[in-house]
Amino acid sequence: MDILEERAETWRVELRSAMKAKERTDLARVHMPELDAEYRSHNRVEEVNLGLTPEMAMLEARRCLDCANPTCMEGCPVGIHIPTFIKHIEKGDFLEAAKTLKETSALPAVCGRVCPQEKQCEERCVHLKMKKESVAIGHLERFAADYERESGNISVPKVAPANDIKIAAVGSGPAGLAFAGDMAKLGYEVVVFEALHEIGGVLKYGIPEFRLPNDIVDVEIQNLQSMGVHFVTNCVVGKTISIKDLEEDGFKGIFVASGAGLPRFMNIKGENLVGVMSSNEYLTRVNLMDAASPDSDTPVFLGKKVAVIGGGNTAMDSIRTAKRLGAERAMIVYRRSEQEMPARLEEVKHAKEEGIEFWTLHNPIEYLGNEQGRVTHVLLQVMELGEPDASGRRSPVEVAGKTELVEVDEVIVSVGVSPNPLIPQSVEGLEVTKWGTVVVDKDTMQSAVPIIFAGGDIVRGGATVILAMGDGRRAAKAMDEWVKNN
Repeated sequence: MDILEERAETWRVELRSAMKAKERTDLARVHMPELDAEYRSHNRVEEVNLGLTPEMAMLEARRCLDCANPTCMEGCPVGIHIPTFIKHIEKGDFLEAAKTLKETSALPAVCGRVCPQEKQCEERCVHLKMKKESVAIGHLERFAADYERESGNISVPKVAPANDIKIAAVGSGPAGLAFAGDMAKLGYEVVVFEALHEIGGVLKYGIPEFRLPNDIVDVEIQNLQSMGVHFVTNCVVGKTISIKDLEEDGFKGIFVASGAGLPRFMNIKGENLVGVMSSNEYLTRVNLMDAASPDSDTPVFLGKKVAVIGGGNTAMDSIRTAKRLGAERAMIVYRRSEQEMPARLEEVKHAKEEGIEFWTLHNPIEYLGNEQGRVTHVLLQVMELGEPDASGRRSPVEVAGKTELVEVDEVIVSVGVSPNPLIPQSVEGLEVTKWGTVVVDKDTMQSAVPIIFAGGDIVRGGATVILAMGDGRRAAKAMDEWVKNN
């Protein structure tokens, strides 16, 4: 144990002795301050969650027991040393907390906002075994990252001496960024190729600013640039340039993180009516192309009676965006019950507070339109939950003869996405599933074409930010070993 580790252990022992375990578990969880629901439902720029104050963060950090076996870390796909960064906050050393986060996470300010902690690290918190609320790990992660950024003392993780080996990442979403950060730390020359004009992938085009402000993403990207990561925009790998071009240009490893940007529809009557679109198109146009502006060259229709089909986070982002763009009636239509919704509990709570209607146990079976070909109504089949399937999830079944006709002027379909097909279709020897996802070794993320590793939605078909980042980190570790041995 070196002197720094000895000092760290000394102050952690002091913190433990300052408060007994029961005193810590008796503390109530600090809850995140939020913008007023009525105000925010008309404002798509200001962030809903306002962040913790230093006093609130230190109080919440005291709830952490600094377990000998921190089960919370088992739930973190990127391996953040959670007790250490929280104890730094308890001590008041917020900048050290941020440095600890950056040891394993390329995007702490992002993950603190959009990671489903309640299903990851916080789900493993020992407080839950004592029938207490878990430690607010996500809120504390956001606090530390925000404090560092706002202080102006932004730390850059240490990188190894340059080894002059070029590595490519295809896609600048969470998987690509996490991969790039880890490879840069190992001394590689990393170039990230992005098809769009903005860096950030789904973090920019898929998540509204009221949940994840663009300037937060930009600071995380700038940190990667400070580590030596290069970015090339407006470059579609598989079309503008090929994988073979990258190999011929001297890239020794390629990580494919091109995402799942191909929208899915339900193949029901009326989906071709004007006013029916995918959530992918809707959010990309609004978030990345300023299509809600009256001065836009390609403005999006501002519906007054909007239905979003689906129950995930993207569906919540879409309907809450529509509300902010002037929808007088905004509805979530979901074929299962609220308990089965995959969206984060916080997003559901926020949506309800903002006046979103929830039509659960309803499923669209037809869209109707007027003579001009614009959607005017959606016909909904009433559903009920049947017997559990093999996974234990109860499948929705139709209630025979029971339907409802609802007036709408815009429908946003958010029932999933398919992987970007460009690279799978353009690389000979790449193994692909029937769903279009790239087949990889789950431990190494290496594909059937040895130089190609892959992760995120192109492998999973649909993943959270943090799971995609975990893929990127795993791929970086494995690619480093593979390059060194080849």
